[in-house]
Amino acid sequence: MYVPKHFEQSDPQVLQNLIRSSPLASLVTLGAQGLNANPIPLYFEANGGLGLLQGHVARANPIWRDFDTQLEALVIFHGNDAYISPNWYPSKTEHGKEVPTWNYSVLNVYGHLRVQDDPLWLREFLEKLTQQQELGLAKPWQMSDAPDDYLQTMLKAIVGIELEITRWEGKWKLSQNKPSREYQGVIEGLNQTQNAKAIDLATVMKNLRTAH
Repeated sequence: MYVPKHFEQSDPQVLQNLIRSSPLASLVTLGAQGLNANPIPLYFEANGGLGLLQGHVARANPIWRDFDTQLEALVIFHGNDAYISPNWYPSKTEHGKEVPTWNYSVLNVYGHLRVQDDPLWLREFLEKLTQQQELGLAKPWQMSDAPDDYLQTMLKAIVGIELEITRWEGKWKLSQNKPSREYQGVIEGLNQTQNAKAIDLATVMKNLRTAH
């Protein structure tokens, strides 16, 4: 991924927060038929190194049997994104030398993939992922809410996967290359769109500039 220095994001906490807030990622592997991409919700697990990404796939999905163990797999997480209009830059009214762009945050995670076909591992992982996603709901669902025999049947239908992270690559393209008044103009423009995703992105931009 092309990452200009001013868009580089390497803070582990920021990167991990994106995984937790947007856990549905694209897992890209190389198999017998070429490149294969699967959307999979993933859980970040600290391990003393760069960490692990844990997930599961249907047993019928060939991905867990068909990937090159000698190569790194790639996982892509996406944060909020939005179109940026030139009309939001104050300087546009002065000289017109502005063009549209797109703001976004994206995280590429590389690592070595392995299979976890153990019911105990699967159950522990699913409990962690469920607790993370149910957090904040009025009545959080727990695995114990379902009959045990039903859970056992469902567990037999899936296979765990785990990626041991070897490197991160974060790109937060959020107008950091713009002067303060242009940056603020983008935030104001996003807030006026009445688009929830764009407004969330404006909040991310505001917090980013505040942090620096």
